[in-house]
Amino acid sequence: MKDKMTLILFSGDLDKAIAGFNLATAAASMGIEVVIFFTFWGLNIIRKEKKVSRTKGLKKKLFGIINKGGVNNLPLSRFHMSGIGTKMMKQLMKEMKFPPLAELMKLAKNLGVKFVACTTTMGMMGLTKDDLIPEVDAYAGAATYLANAGQSRINLFL
Repeated sequence: MKDKMTLILFSGDLDKAIAGFNLATAAASMGIEVVIFFTFWGLNIIRKEKKVSRTKGLKKKLFGIINKGGVNNLPLSRFHMSGIGTKMMKQLMKEMKFPPLAELMKLAKNLGVKFVACTTTMGMMGLTKDDLIPEVDAYAGAATYLANAGQSRINLFL
């Protein structure tokens, strides 16, 4: 086993994304190789603020309309309260001098954390590479995740 950590970010909730990136940056700062695999709603974390690609099919178009992406549009998993809870959380983080998610993501990249977008769920949700931030290192499916996880001492699912 390598000194490696693999995270699956399945959730697009702000608090879960913060927890994942907090763990990823801590591990990377300790010299642990980190790979984050973004799938389903977790793809929203690495989506650009506005949808770029034109999706074919009614269901995929509806996902694009309903499912807002981008690091600044993520809701809380609990107490979102139509955005009030999320705003309060962001204010509290600022007061506590805890970096916002976008800053944690930059720190993760600077520490060598690899971002992998799940191609299977990208297809299901009508997303293309153009819809995702340029910091994504790879586009792959479950087999790639399993290969990384099989080499990792630490595997987390958020």
